[in-house]
Amino acid sequence: MKKLILGATFAAFAAIPAGALAQGQVNIICSVQADWCNMMSTVYTRTTGTKVNMSIKGSGEALAQLIAEKENPKTDLWFGGTGDPHLQAAEQGLTLEYKSVSLAQLYPWARKQAEDSKFRTVGVYLGPVGFGFNNELLAKKKATAPKAWADLLKPEYKGEVQMANPASSGTAYTVIATLVQIMGEDKAFEYLKALHKNVSQYTRSGTAPIKAVARGETMVSISFVHDVTTEAVGGFPVGSATPSEGTGAEIGSMSIVKGARNMDAAKKFYEWALTPGAQQFGLAAKQFQLSSNSQTTVDPRVPDIKKIKLINYDYAKYGASAERRRLIARWEAEINSLPR
Repeated sequence: MKKLILGATFAAFAAIPAGALAQGQVNIICSVQADWCNMMSTVYTRTTGTKVNMSIKGSGEALAQLIAEKENPKTDLWFGGTGDPHLQAAEQGLTLEYKSVSLAQLYPWARKQAEDSKFRTVGVYLGPVGFGFNNELLAKKKATAPKAWADLLKPEYKGEVQMANPASSGTAYTVIATLVQIMGEDKAFEYLKALHKNVSQYTRSGTAPIKAVARGETMVSISFVHDVTTEAVGGFPVGSATPSEGTGAEIGSMSIVKGARNMDAAKKFYEWALTPGAQQFGLAAKQFQLSSNSQTTVDPRVPDIKKIKLINYDYAKYGASAERRRLIARWEAEINSLPR
């Protein structure tokens, strides 16, 4: 891993264009894992001389901060986190229209995220929704690993499934929006009601369920599959699967804040973050999403989206503020209120 980090560091040195070598500072909210945020911050500061003031927050908290700061922005750039809140920030006029010089190198899904937001955000990574499971617990309880959404309703999983709460977790909201698109809204909520009987806990964060699975506290999680890979690399007895009926994916995104105090510095960091060298930091931090630049080397442990039945997820519709509020309110009223 140390060699990998060093490799990413040297690649990042090479990836920084000459025009980015400047003094000054940039204020960033980072909504990926702390190691990833800190590596980017440290290397960028050392190689450009630009001071990076990095604040690590979940995507929901980040959006709330941008809304609170609207009249007097203190943040220059927002990196990472599920794409829906970035689309909401764009919809509310909180972020700047900006077209990167690297757009042509990005995968179509990353470019579409930019187009859907009228270029007020851009995709930086993709991560499919799936299941995590503890192989030791499955063997102990003579249960089979889930391979389909329907499998999670089996009696053998009663009290053994965890997922996050969509009111606080972008992961969980992506799950609900995925089910609605696969099944239709009413049938999706019938499914969620049936699933509720097997759910032991709705966690606050999207990564908490797979961490509980990894530590043997529950058998199955509904998670992004790259988070399962992270736990497996950490030595935990976990496996993953993506639903045979189809699944959705998050598009982690990046946005420049409208009215940023350090606009030039924000644009330079934005351009750097889309380069193949900079995109290696996710892997160096043991995160296994698919990076958005098609020239970035893909580690074999990154989920192969060619082997996953991805739905044609409508990011524009389900990233809209009104639709998100409506679906979450329905989940709160019809699912979270149910007794166990």
